[in-house]
Amino acid sequence: MPQPLKPLALYPGDSIRILSLSSPVEEDRLKRGCDELTQLGYALRLDRASVLARDGFFAGAGGERIAALKDALQETATRAIFLSRGGYGSNYLLSRLDLDAASVKSVVGYSDATSLQIYLWQKFRWVTFYGPMVAAGLDKAAGAPQGYDRDTLTRALTETRQGWSIDLRAEPISSGVAEGVLLGGCLTLVETTLATPWELETKGSVLFLEDRAMKPWQVDRALMHLKQAEKFHGVAGIVLGEFPESDAPAGTETVLDVARRILAPLGIPVAWGAPIGHARKPMLTLPLGVRARLSVDAGAKLDILEPAVVA
Repeated sequence: MPQPLKPLALYPGDSIRILSLSSPVEEDRLKRGCDELTQLGYALRLDRASVLARDGFFAGAGGERIAALKDALQETATRAIFLSRGGYGSNYLLSRLDLDAASVKSVVGYSDATSLQIYLWQKFRWVTFYGPMVAAGLDKAAGAPQGYDRDTLTRALTETRQGWSIDLRAEPISSGVAEGVLLGGCLTLVETTLATPWELETKGSVLFLEDRAMKPWQVDRALMHLKQAEKFHGVAGIVLGEFPESDAPAGTETVLDVARRILAPLGIPVAWGAPIGHARKPMLTLPLGVRARLSVDAGAKLDILEPAVVA
């Protein structure tokens, strides 16, 4: 794969931009998340009218959201973009996004952010960060249920000299060790890149997939779609999230059963239940686009093999 473009490290005192690109955000949750970012030492740039905008089930009209995103990516007063929340809508922006690839900066989010993160990787090889959003993770505070893991967030955004290890707090489906470029995101959004100009190229990757509120047969359909599209061909290893709110009717297969049936025959290491994205446990932050080693035995560990940011 081509060399990734890495953003500048983000330290206390640096300025960050907050954007709403998907669904409308609740003001009280936004405030709690902003307070958490302030406690972490960051200066915030937040256009309240834009961030709190509503247009049906979108966080403002499409033209306003794309203008805010372009401005945030190109202006130099801030070093990072934190998304306010997920939901739905960032896919509307991608065909209208025309960027200078050299203006790379950190983009932090999960869920619907997957569409933007995959676009930035496939088009420009930007390293981005799958982690907590302002009103979806940061609003719950560090270490809290449905909150975020502070160590993995700060290591991802600040470490410029070496890699680090992440305990995935997961269980094995298939054991083994594999290395590749760490890619992935929300299962539904990864699937919807198929047949687009920014379809995710998964060959040679350590691929992670997570989602919420999917019935087991819906997860089955999505995984089989990816398999039939040959998106598991050449994948080195797979990490699956917790898949909360995805309980099976009594007597039927669970999401874990589905994952075992479809993914275990691939003969690669597969881990289940990591708190990534939609999770009950504090959410881990993963850098997208850097090399990583997945080790699965009695538990699961992810070694990030290179820094995700530069000094």
